[in-house]
Amino acid sequence: MNGNALIFGVGGGISASVARLFSSEGYKIGLVARDAGKLAALASDTDARTYAGDVTSEADVAKIFATFESEVGAPDIVVYNPSARTRGPIVELDPAEVRHSLDVTAFGAFLVGQAAARSMLPIKSGTIIFTGASAGVKGYPQSAPFAMGKFALRGLAQSMARELHPQGIHICHAVIDGGVRSAARQEDPAKPDSMLDPDAIAQSYLQLARQPRSTWSWELEIRPWVERF
Repeated sequence: MNGNALIFGVGGGISASVARLFSSEGYKIGLVARDAGKLAALASDTDARTYAGDVTSEADVAKIFATFESEVGAPDIVVYNPSARTRGPIVELDPAEVRHSLDVTAFGAFLVGQAAARSMLPIKSGTIIFTGASAGVKGYPQSAPFAMGKFALRGLAQSMARELHPQGIHICHAVIDGGVRSAARQEDPAKPDSMLDPDAIAQSYLQLARQPRSTWSWELEIRPWVERF
């Protein structure tokens, strides 16, 4: 076995591809979502344990880590995928929805990152990957809450990397710059590979987990070959 991977915000896209690939590589998998019932098929495919919880709840996050460690062991890889998006003109945004977006995208990442670091520091080893977006490096119109959350996520990752890399914990922020292919979001047949393949993203995450510490990346930009910078 290669180790243990705990994946937060699991759905049918990037996180599912990460779970399948890491499982095929011998990792023991933990899948986390607000509704763990929807994870049954993926859990069966990956021989994974499932956990229900709210990433914005300190108690839920602590319980998930404690349960995973007691059932499987300390995580060697932690992947944070959750985000929430509310769109609209700045003058029309609902403050409650904006707060929720920030809580899920940024505060939840802090809680999970903090718990992961506490678990990994005693053995001075492990990898924490935060799934970012192009919105974390450039704000788009009518998308202020998403930009705020993703900018905060990027800052969290950079700060953690500077603090924890010298202590043996690899932190990386993955900038997902482009549309991710899915059953509901297919690319134009006339433009092959114009969208991000979630299985290919998972390959990049596996490479990050295996990077020698002499060449650690704190940030990796991932975009299709035709995507504008």
